Amino acid sequence: MQVTAASNTYHVYAPQSRSPAAAAPNKPQPSANAETNGELSQEQRQLVEKLKARDREVRAHEQAHLSAAGNLAVSGANYDYVTGPDGQRYASGGDVSIDVSAVAGDPQATLLKADTIRRAALAPANPSAQDQSVAARATAMANKARAELLSLQGSANGGTTIDLSA
Repeated sequence: MQVTAASNTYHVYAPQSRSPAAAAPNKPQPSANAETNGELSQEQRQLVEKLKARDREVRAHEQAHLSAAGNLAVSGANYDYVTGPDGQRYASGGDVSIDVSAVAGDPQATLLKADTIRRAALAPANPSAQDQSVAARATAMANKARAELLSLQGSANGGTTIDLSA
């Protein structure tokens, strides 16, 4: 099973699909002023600066997920793009797919995996609602693994003592 930890999608400008081929038809046309002298208006320059800032924020957010997820990341980051008035594409949102399946028959490994999933989901400075949801699911998975470990330890000790050093 995999889930997606994602940055908050915030569109400063008209969003486009993730497909580069689909992006071209929605490309905004520069103003007449920009066409004649190659310059953007003050408003367009401000928008480009906002798009650049959002692009940096999104890429840092998704990189934090990737770095913390390690080998649990199913793929690299996927981004949603917008095209600015300068004709450049900027990331406006994104996601990273993470394997969140339990390790069959090994509650100790599942516990370690759940901890990694939780760290990966909460790695960005501002985790999104989806990130918080993934972290909550990882916490539930860890709690279930801990209960399974306690049950196994209780059975191994004849039910009289429990070793809580897990």
